[in-house]
Amino acid sequence: MFIVDDDDAVLDSIAELVMSVGLRAATFRSAREFRDIFNPEQPGCLVLDVRMAHTSGPALQDELNTIGARIPIVFISGHGDIAVAIKTIKAGAVDFVQKPYHEQQLLDSINEALRRDAEARQVTGNGEGFAERLAALTEREREVLEQVVQGLSSKSIARVLDISYRTVELHRGHIMEKLRVRSVAELIRLVIEQRNA
Repeated sequence: MFIVDDDDAVLDSIAELVMSVGLRAATFRSAREFRDIFNPEQPGCLVLDVRMAHTSGPALQDELNTIGARIPIVFISGHGDIAVAIKTIKAGAVDFVQKPYHEQQLLDSINEALRRDAEARQVTGNGEGFAERLAALTEREREVLEQVVQGLSSKSIARVLDISYRTVELHRGHIMEKLRVRSVAELIRLVIEQRNA
């Protein structure tokens, strides 16, 4: 697992906590340090501070989502910012834990993040079987998928394909279900990987 926090005391404290229950942890004092070594194929989870110099935790989350990285994130924050908490959870974060954190609460969130990571990797199998699932899509679903991969919104896809917004949303739901993906970012990543294979 990975811990990113620009406060050395907090960084060391969380690292000691997770190592005390047998987990391995790599620590980073900035988002840039983490990005430099990050490999999306490496299993684990990320414990991420909200407010840091240069790149904030939510900004790093946005970057990871943009590249289709599916690493589960547990945010920690010394500020009770409800708006930020809601935004990060909607963007896929597992939990938003306030400092000073209760050790068991943080460990529970980390364990949940690790469980989700393992489950997601098992479901997608790192792309194994994805070609077969793609082949199961209908012609219209393939057309919608192509527009999604190009980054178009449902409204734009509806205009391009001359169908209703609701129909596009239904097709998108079927695509996500058939391909067994949890986010558009993961969908795009797997499609690109499949094309480059």
